[in-house]
Formats: sequence, C-alpha cells, structure tokens
Amino acid sequence: MTTPLIANVTLNPQANVYFDGKCVSHSFTLVDGTRKSAGVILPSSLVFNTGAAEIMECVGGACEFKLDGSVEWVKSAAGERFSVPANSRFEIRCTEPYHYICHFA
Repeated sequence: MTTPLIANVTLNPQANVYFDGKCVSHSFTLVDGTRKSAGVILPSSLVFNTGAAEIMECVGGACEFKLDGSVEWVKSAAGERFSVPANSRFEIRCTEPYHYICHFA
C-alpha cells in the first residue's frame, strides 16, 4: 500500500507525545480548516478519550481496537478505518508500530 501524501497543510511541528512516548503525533490543518493528526502508536495497550468524533485511518501496521461499551476486539490494518464517537473512549493494542491519520469530525 502506498502511504497517502497530504498537500497544502499547515503543520504544527511540535509533537503531541502521549503515554510516555508510546504514541506520538503531529497536528495539521488543511486549507479548508479541517483538523487532522498523523502519528504512530508503538507496541502497547492504551486507552484514549475523545472530545470530538474521530475516524482512525491505518496507513501502516495494524492494531486491534475496542470501542467504549463493546466487549469485542476488532482488527484494523493498512487501508482500513474505524470511527470513534465524540465524548467517548476506545482501547487500542498494537504488537507492531501502527501508523495512522486521525480525522476529526
């Protein structure tokens, strides 16, 4: 799979570092004002809380995720996406680096 290129963005060069460096991302804004981030989650099991709704797009590696209220783990690999509701949380576990683009709604 070819990694998507995103042109004409305003990038915040300061990294967002979470969970002692297990998740690192950079925020950027498209010309139309749409906010996104691109990052990597290193092998780990983490819990994220959301404010805005998010779509997690895998651009490399794989993960398993479990949405708030669910008991089922679902696999997501390169080229796949999953949606997380606003004001919610999700668990994610990775056995390899998981590269993603987070689309904020």
